[in-house]
Amino acid sequence: MKRRACRGFTYLTAIFVVALMGAGYAKIGEMWQTSSGREKEAQLMYVGNQYRRAIERYYLSGPKRYPTTLEDLLKDARQPDTQRYLRQLYPDPITGSAQWAIVKAPDGGIMGVYSRSEAEPIKKANFKLPERDFEVAKTYADWKFIYAPGATAAAPGATAAAPSTPAAPAPPAAKP
Repeated sequence: MKRRACRGFTYLTAIFVVALMGAGYAKIGEMWQTSSGREKEAQLMYVGNQYRRAIERYYLSGPKRYPTTLEDLLKDARQPDTQRYLRQLYPDPITGSAQWAIVKAPDGGIMGVYSRSEAEPIKKANFKLPERDFEVAKTYADWKFIYAPGATAAAPGATAAAPSTPAAPAPPAAKP
């Protein structure tokens, strides 16, 4: 009789160990998925900014017009010599698709790109100045990488210049 009770205890212990291992593997899978998502987000930021800079260089290099297609960024037909603003057309890292959603310019050209993904971003804060609007984004489709001439956004990593003269001290408050 005593031997039978020990077998039941060993069986319950084995089930408990298997359950703990399953919970551990689930946590590892969740961490891997989050890490993978953060990596894709970082890649989206890089690629989106590459498109933004390429559109800016295209716009500034000749007549002030936006490219009509993304392929125009690979070879600018307006220039007598070969001018390339991108080496390749990058796929959207979030969806894996080569198709980007396009932000149309007033002249009909392309002034920006964005992902077609409706997934919720992991990153919610601490964006650089050009991406400060991303903090209120509900989906990756709200992350629009746009070049607008005359926009006041500074280049990534740039800081505002300090005033050359110190501010005058405030006058003392009047005593009653």
